[in-house]
Amino acid sequence: MTSTNNLRIAMLAAAALGLVSAPLAAKTETGKTVMVGGAAMYPTKNIIENAVNSKDHTTLVTAVKAAGLVETLSGPGPFTVFAPTNAAFAKLPAGTVESLVKPENKGTLTTVLTYHVVAGKMNAKDVLAAIKAGGGKAVLTTVQGGQLTASLMGKTVMLTDAKGGMAHVTIADVNQSNGVIHVVDAVLMP
Repeated sequence: MTSTNNLRIAMLAAAALGLVSAPLAAKTETGKTVMVGGAAMYPTKNIIENAVNSKDHTTLVTAVKAAGLVETLSGPGPFTVFAPTNAAFAKLPAGTVESLVKPENKGTLTTVLTYHVVAGKMNAKDVLAAIKAGGGKAVLTTVQGGQLTASLMGKTVMLTDAKGGMAHVTIADVNQSNGVIHVVDAVLMP
């Protein structure tokens, strides 16, 4: 064999091993890798390491960076994050996102973003149990200090914010090494 053929075989073997080992490496106690925004969300990576790969969360990632929350959400947690999609941010009045990410609005942006985070890890089963225990509603205290009310609309978890706005969980239980993400279809306001 020529050295070119050996190189091709080595490259093919590496590619094949990469395809075989990637899903195996992603398995944790949940054994589940979820696709969000066209990217695999690996339970072995933290919230930020996964979020930066989701095409549906580029606005959220930009906002998290502008608010200086990357280090916090990369930390040990655990955190439960209700992560609005780009489409959710697009529902806000024109110019809202552009205004929020300006340095002079960092405090307001931080308030809005931390309103989407609950300390501790609450998977879908935990949220549903809290709703049941609360007689159809569960009040969740956010890291920002405000409250979100979780309830069910049919089989879908609905979150109601302090202003009466609603968001639906569209993808639940995106497990992370430092918590869990639940994708939502609206930005929640404190």
